[in-house]
Amino acid sequence: MFTFEYFLSQLVNGLKLGSVYAMVAIGYSMVYGILRLINFAHGDIMTVGVYTILVLTTAFGMPLWITVLISIIISVLVGLTAERVAYRPLRDAGEETTLISSLAVSILIQNLLVMIFSPQRVAFHLPEYLSKLYTFGTVRLSTINIITFISVFVILILLSYMIKYTRIGMAMRACSDNMNAAKLMGININTVVVVAFIIGSGLAALSGLMLAGEYKTIDPLMGFVPGLKAFSAAVLGGIGSLSGAVLGGFILGVAEMLFAGLMPTEITPYRDAFVFLLLILVLLIKPNGILGSSDGGRS
Repeated sequence: MFTFEYFLSQLVNGLKLGSVYAMVAIGYSMVYGILRLINFAHGDIMTVGVYTILVLTTAFGMPLWITVLISIIISVLVGLTAERVAYRPLRDAGEETTLISSLAVSILIQNLLVMIFSPQRVAFHLPEYLSKLYTFGTVRLSTINIITFISVFVILILLSYMIKYTRIGMAMRACSDNMNAAKLMGININTVVVVAFIIGSGLAALSGLMLAGEYKTIDPLMGFVPGLKAFSAAVLGGIGSLSGAVLGGFILGVAEMLFAGLMPTEITPYRDAFVFLLLILVLLIKPNGILGSSDGGRS
């Protein structure tokens, strides 16, 4: 039976999921805002980070904070390798070419993970202090949920400050407006792109930890669908806009959980179809996304 308490519980679950989508979407927006590159491998870099944490904690018994730092470093190296080998040589090609290249990188990473770890799901458990539950009426939140939610806004504030007030941030804005003009002004395009990939890949690793901590299982393909949804969230909010990416992430997460919780059980497995239908409806009204610039390209 539908009650306000049940609705509130589903709403909070949506915000928990949306905070992960928002963090991944920020990474998407950082890269797309500069290169106009839809990096399908972004979600798979998230998976690389999670498996790094799993191996280091189970095989070597390292503390979680050390494994997270190493996970971020490895994820950044994977992201930079993809940028240098697969994306940079195609930078002057059409967007369709780089799109196919990113899809190829995604499939390559997925298959390498399957070959190394097998395609089976494995358990992923956070330390007790991160999985501890707090009850607020009918709402239950774990420590990792609270950290994720707060982290999204802290990261948004820090990145917004960096883009608005620092030299590298101004260079990013210049490249986003017109990369050729930025190059003529003496801006090192490669440095700007590398910084964007470092930030995006690092956020992907953190997002993977938070998503795996929520679902408590991981597999080599776990990052693709959340990555696709996070990209959809970035489009929904206005791709290239960091605040839009966060807004889109929360809207998508809440919509997904409300569709799952309020629809008849017979059609609950098709909730993703309704979520993407919502995306289409919003873009029909706001083609550039909710917070997208009216003078930019369509989302």
